[in-house]
Amino acid sequence: MTLNHQPTAPKHFLTLLDLNEAQAKRLIARATELKQLRQRGEHYRPLVGYSLAMVFEKSSTRTRVSFEAGMAQLGGTALFLSPRDTQLGRGEPIEDSARVLSRMVDAVMIRTFEHETLTRFAEHSRVPVINGLTDRFHPCQLLADIQTYAEHRGPIHGRRIAFIGDGNNMCHSYINAARLFDFELRIACPPGFEPEPEILAAAADHCTLMHEPAEAVAQADLIVTDVWASMGQESEEDQRKALFADFRVTSALMAQAQPNALFMHCLPAHRGEEVSAEVIDGPQSVVWDEAENRLHAQKALLELLLLDQQPDADRAD
Repeated sequence: MTLNHQPTAPKHFLTLLDLNEAQAKRLIARATELKQLRQRGEHYRPLVGYSLAMVFEKSSTRTRVSFEAGMAQLGGTALFLSPRDTQLGRGEPIEDSARVLSRMVDAVMIRTFEHETLTRFAEHSRVPVINGLTDRFHPCQLLADIQTYAEHRGPIHGRRIAFIGDGNNMCHSYINAARLFDFELRIACPPGFEPEPEILAAAADHCTLMHEPAEAVAQADLIVTDVWASMGQESEEDQRKALFADFRVTSALMAQAQPNALFMHCLPAHRGEEVSAEVIDGPQSVVWDEAENRLHAQKALLELLLLDQQPDADRAD
């Protein structure tokens, strides 16, 4: 079998904006097709002979399992590389790690702290590089979120979404998603915890920043939140709990959204902090579908980046 070797300038997925609108819509639809294949028990293995290096500077359950299982289901191999297993940014320049690793595998997924680590690696990689999470963006999660909304409520185009909490990497990716998928985003953050101004400014025609959660969720179709203190911010946890106390997603807050509004959270969640147990475990929550869809959305992404096409479902074997 002849492998589809990567071109000199590979396609990367560092933010959602690395996709155009047509690619993004097709990828979401394809993710649902792959999910349905899986549910029917049909085997589709277009990536036999392909390998994905998964570089983790920042730990994760969902990112590792979804990429590793996804590659296995598509017929490929995933290699888990912890901080102890690589020289990334430690004993070797990032650029050199990229040059070496990309000669041995067909794609690289990186989950790290600084976004610059990812971009520097991608600049010197021969193969596609995927952002598994950085401190600025979490685009793979947004693919799963958009897929989940589409499965439950149809296209997200023109809908009103409310993001409640820290203006962090999830918030930044929702801002990019508003641009790409053309929906209205209302962001409610405590003063001093707003998203980066330049990211917000680029989406000014789709996003509104405010500091009152009730105002943000009014008539919203989807409510999204995230933890108040992300990994690496543990020293700020007590301070953040006090500052974010009024930004908890409760049943009372959900009641101010549309009657059929959905609730999402990228997980892990802290019940009683950013979200009440009755919301995350209640009928409007779709967080478990959202978590599962990381698997299917990332399979569609791997297919796009490695094969530059979306093969028909009837090629299952």
